[in-house]
Amino acid sequence: MFRTSSRTHDTGPAAEALRLVKVTKTYGSDDSAVAALREVTLGLGSGTFTAVMGPSGSGKTTLLHCAAGLERPDSGIVRVDGAELTGGDETALTKFRRGRIGFVFQQYNLLETLTVAQNTVLPLKLAGRRVDRRRTREVLASVGLGDRLGHRPHQLSGGQRQRVAIARALVAEPRVIFADEPTGALDMRSARGVLTLLQQTVRVHGRTVVMVTHDPVAASYADSVLFLADGRLAGRMDAPTPDAVAERLAHLGDSVAKEV
Repeated sequence: MFRTSSRTHDTGPAAEALRLVKVTKTYGSDDSAVAALREVTLGLGSGTFTAVMGPSGSGKTTLLHCAAGLERPDSGIVRVDGAELTGGDETALTKFRRGRIGFVFQQYNLLETLTVAQNTVLPLKLAGRRVDRRRTREVLASVGLGDRLGHRPHQLSGGQRQRVAIARALVAEPRVIFADEPTGALDMRSARGVLTLLQQTVRVHGRTVVMVTHDPVAASYADSVLFLADGRLAGRMDAPTPDAVAERLAHLGDSVAKEV
């Protein structure tokens, strides 16, 4: 069973949607061991849009996977919406993810045999939750796909497919949405549309978005950017601009902070 706690010495403010405390993750063993995360501690407030950046191998995707409950850290604490993900069995973890966490991936993860509407409500059906068709139509209309409900993925552009993925994340009303390189496969115009939708997800729907990206322009759509280097937090930037983000990325090795 997942645990909630009223302790304040390691949980941060009640308004935090995501909290990591000394999270460590290593792949392999002995001489081949690779430390992907090294005692990472951070807290992200509810209703915020945060980008996570760093060079290849810095641990940003591992951070997202551990924070989202897709992988278990070797040590440390992960809390989403006040519930600790580092306790409980796999069945309980899967149920929690389906109820409180949304996902948007680079490759969309849509089923080609299902329509736009069917793909959108799939997480609800997998979780055994009631499907509100009116709510589904409203969400798809809000992402500009109100006239595409019966289309299948092969009939959509890349940007439209990613909009379906965002609608799928929204319809379950999660507390936190994790996006892994959501614009990596898109052209510039489609990418701008998807990033604007993620902003609206925060500002209109009140969700918390955590996005891994390698693109300074994409990161500039976020409220703040967390930088990773060698599995450690290496700084934070609020109100980011593309130029400022690119400059910081170029000097990540200069200093590494263990906590933000």
